[in-house]
Amino acid sequence: MTIVAHAELIGVGPDEAVVTFTTAPGESVVTRVGAREVVTTGPFHTVVVDGLAPDTEYPLAVDGAEPDGRWLPATVRTLVRPEGRLLATIATANDVHFGETECGKTGEPAADAVGPVLRAEPGDPPYPEVMSGAIVDEMLALDPDAVVVKGDLTDTGKAQEYAAFLDCYGRLGARLHHMRGNHDAMRDPALARNGAPFANALDGVTLAVLDTVVPGRVGGALDAEQCAWLEDLAASTSEPVLVFSHHPVFHWDRDYCVGGDADALVAVLGRRPNITACLAGHTHANRVVHDARVPEVPFVEVNCAKDYPGAWAEYRVYEGGFTQVLRRVRRDDARAWSERARQMFQGYYRDLVLGPIGERCFSRVW
Repeated sequence: MTIVAHAELIGVGPDEAVVTFTTAPGESVVTRVGAREVVTTGPFHTVVVDGLAPDTEYPLAVDGAEPDGRWLPATVRTLVRPEGRLLATIATANDVHFGETECGKTGEPAADAVGPVLRAEPGDPPYPEVMSGAIVDEMLALDPDAVVVKGDLTDTGKAQEYAAFLDCYGRLGARLHHMRGNHDAMRDPALARNGAPFANALDGVTLAVLDTVVPGRVGGALDAEQCAWLEDLAASTSEPVLVFSHHPVFHWDRDYCVGGDADALVAVLGRRPNITACLAGHTHANRVVHDARVPEVPFVEVNCAKDYPGAWAEYRVYEGGFTQVLRRVRRDDARAWSERARQMFQGYYRDLVLGPIGERCFSRVW
């Protein structure tokens, strides 16, 4: 009998659903979405069921796995496809942490004593390089118009860690854009700043990359100068603007967001409705927040790249809106590490970071 473990509906788009799970090596499993069937072989299964209709509910079943209503629901609804032609495709990653050697530390001795704290096996390559190397392979296959890596490029802000990041993600060429995170400013406040804030204009959409780092602090900030820069940028175009930063705008713990500067940013968004989303990392979790003052704007956080689930995000911008689809790394060595990493925080790591499917994958229509 085939034993299916950790079956999860990881992503959904306008025409696809993606399920991942594990089995013993060589075991084959049938996954069904509506009338479509896909057979995959273990140990690491990534089931892509495509050719689906947008905004349609389908029954979902994985042979050997019982629906649990949360991670593997009995039905899946595809995303709304925004109207009009496809204008641009964008990929993002965040919290890649080149140079990290221990995964799962919280900084609290009592919690870390329980663990588990994970490390690469002796002789294995560093896990941040494994995870990001696999993600870059997938981004190259997607061939997006732009890639934005949203900070914490390094673990402790060492120049050699930043060089390792550039060596890996540099394979993406001129389409790569990045900004620093709080980890990158630990030693040198100028490391990886990369000229932020800066803009990148694509066909039909402008990317606005902010610098929210305050050296020496875990939390971030957004000064008046950058808010004015963003407002001027949005005023200079009638096209949609997507905002990228390391720190999220909102978080229940003010040490994890831009804190009191959120009000000034929201005021800019209220005056410039073509700013259509704020996309961040930092928290290692999937989360979407809406503010009543600008209710249509999603404030988004996305999983980290370096551990479970080993995530990156794909955005498709259409004339009438955009979609976000969370992607999980597929390569076997990366999946093996990400499956180990789900053990962190006494086995509750998935519950803390994966988030509901609607906060991993969604459409914003305008």
